[in-house]
Parts: sequence; C-alpha cells; structure tokens
Amino acid sequence: MDSFESKFKASMTSKAPLLDKVTNYIVKRKGKQMRPMFVFLSAKLCGEVNESTFRGASMIELLHTATLVHDDVVDDANMRRGVFSVNALWKNKIAVLVGDFLLSKGLLLAVKNEDFHLLKLTSRAVEEMSEGELLQIEKARRLDIVEEVYYEIIRKKTASLIAACCAVGCSSVSKDEEQIQKMWNFGEAIGIAFQIKDDLFDYQKQGLIGKPVGIDIKEQKMTLPLIFALQQCDKSTRRQIINTIKRHHNNPKKVNEVIAIVRESGGLEYAQEKMYVYQAKAIEIISDMPDSESKTSLQALIKYVIDRKK
Repeated sequence: MDSFESKFKASMTSKAPLLDKVTNYIVKRKGKQMRPMFVFLSAKLCGEVNESTFRGASMIELLHTATLVHDDVVDDANMRRGVFSVNALWKNKIAVLVGDFLLSKGLLLAVKNEDFHLLKLTSRAVEEMSEGELLQIEKARRLDIVEEVYYEIIRKKTASLIAACCAVGCSSVSKDEEQIQKMWNFGEAIGIAFQIKDDLFDYQKQGLIGKPVGIDIKEQKMTLPLIFALQQCDKSTRRQIINTIKRHHNNPKKVNEVIAIVRESGGLEYAQEKMYVYQAKAIEIISDMPDSESKTSLQALIKYVIDRKK
C-alpha cells in the first residue's frame, strides 16, 4: 500500500495547475482504501503482484474517486468523509470536469500500458454502476422496488466495483478466465454485503456512525430494511410510510416515525440475516483456494466489511 500511494499520486498528475491543486486535495483526504487492498490481496491469492497489479489498483481507485466526485455533484453534497467536497470548494462545473479527468486518466493508464484485459473489467464495472444508479432513480420515483430489484440495483451500483477490484487483481497475475470470473463473483458477494451494511447504518442510533441517521429516507432511497417493513405492515401503515417518503422526507419527526416502524417490523434483523448470507457466499467461493497469508487477510477484510462502525 505504501508503494501504491506514490504510484497512485503520480497517475493523477496534470500540467494544469488548477487540476493539480484539486487532485492534491483529493489525495490528502483519502478514505479507507479498501478497494486497492482487494486488488492486491486478490492478486496475491492468484499469483505474484507485479507492475500490472499496481496499474490495476490505480485504475480502480481513479474510477472510484471519479464516481465520488460526480456523486457529490448529483447529490448536491457539500461534505465528503467529514471535509468539504470538491463541488463545495470549486463549484459543480469544475467538479464534473475533475471527475471526467480522473476517469480519462484511468483509461489512459490501461491503454498506454496495453492492459486491455484490465480495461475490459473496469469498463464493465463503469457500465453496471451507471445502470444501477439510473435504475435506482427510476424506481425511487415510483417507490415500487421489490427485493429482487433491490439486489439488482446494489449488485450493479455498489458490488460491481468491488467485483472489478478482485477480478482485476486476479487478471493482473493470471490468464485463467474461469478464475478471473470466480474472483468477480467473490467481490460481487462482498459488495452486496457491504451495501446492506450501509443500509443498516441508516437506522442506527444517532452519533454511533459517521453517516447521518435517516439520510436514505430523506433521499427517497428504498433500502432492504424499508422494503421488508413495507412487505410486513398493514395497508394503513404502508400508506403512511410511502406518504412520508414522497411528501415529508425532509421532516425529521416523520422520518423518525418511519425509522421506528422499520425497527419494530424486524427489518434490521432481516437485512442483517441477508448480509450474513452474502458474507458466507464470499467465504465459500474462495474456500477451495490454498491457505495463505493473502487468503487469511481477505477473510479478515470480509469480516471488517460486516463489523465496521462507519
């Protein structure tokens, strides 16, 4: 990861002073960097880490950073990881262009080094992430998401990037297509568990996590605990929930009422149960791989995804 830091920073350089200023700001406020970890550990599980692995990790992180910058514009968010977002400091126009720049840097990194096998995997993730976001927006308007559609949204929107991390790591050290697909499936299962964990944060007690409570309801997002509650409650309560999400999602009192209904319905326990199912699925996928330090670390990272507090 120390070697990756300098290589990643170098991959963001530009001749435009403003771009350098913004990208330096982005690098300084980096997050947990789970995605590069998945790339390196998947590579070590399937072979020996090489320069292609570092490029793959940089491509993924450039893509991830680009999507975060664009997401803040779409969501009109002024904060990211406890500090000001790019759009809050430099406005939307520059934020969109910076996101585009980061995305193009990731593509060029692959093209210049002829890592077309890695480009294919990251492009698949970009396509799925875009489709997932648009599907979520379309369904949020009608509030008609069933559990099956919910899984399709998070599989594309969140899980596809973690799937790409694991597949890219494997593809950087191996040409075995079956193994690469296996690592994609592994990452996808972790990604779904990761998103369900994020959904659960929306219903935690205030102050326990970094994310504000009830934010998904305010943003009219249909998460798994909420979908379960809607399936379990009577028509009157269902009407109350939908009315709040449609018309009163900015009313803290009404939002707290919905949170209470979801908790009482057993929605949190149900979502947690499903999260553990996907965790077990991920562990099962790599169970036949030889025991190694990287396998142990991947299993620890899966545990972290489930146990994390923010």
